[in-house]
Amino acid sequence: MEKRRIMYSQQLIQKSKECLADTFLMYMKAHSYHWNVVGSDFAEFHEFFGNLYEELHGSVDVLAEQIRTLESYAPFSLLRMVELSNVTEDQNVVSLEVMIDNLIEANTIVVNTLTEAYLMAEKEKAFSYSNFLQDRLTAHSKHAWMLRAIKGKQ
Repeated sequence: MEKRRIMYSQQLIQKSKECLADTFLMYMKAHSYHWNVVGSDFAEFHEFFGNLYEELHGSVDVLAEQIRTLESYAPFSLLRMVELSNVTEDQNVVSLEVMIDNLIEANTIVVNTLTEAYLMAEKEKAFSYSNFLQDRLTAHSKHAWMLRAIKGKQ
């Protein structure tokens, strides 16, 4: 039986780079909130943001490696990450309430980008990659639940 080389579309590769960039900017947002949260709930939210940024940070390397398995280079500069991302940066320190709102928004963006990449990977029969993306979607579903619970929403 002849082995054939799998060719991945440029659309899947580009969307994967956006997944990495969106995740990276959400990670940076959570990490900066970890450093800068203040108030009577400081300890609770310092730990919450720490757990969130550590989980996101752990996924950044794997996302970049997945891009390499698609036979492309991962973005390698902060500027390129910002250019590729749909997550906006904060220009100033914000209140705890705004931090949570911003993370809900960032998480929604990441989920949307991951979902688009997942659907592309499934269509291209890149099943090991789509399985990885499915796992990331599961992690972000948990992030969404926790962030909504903090806001007092279902």
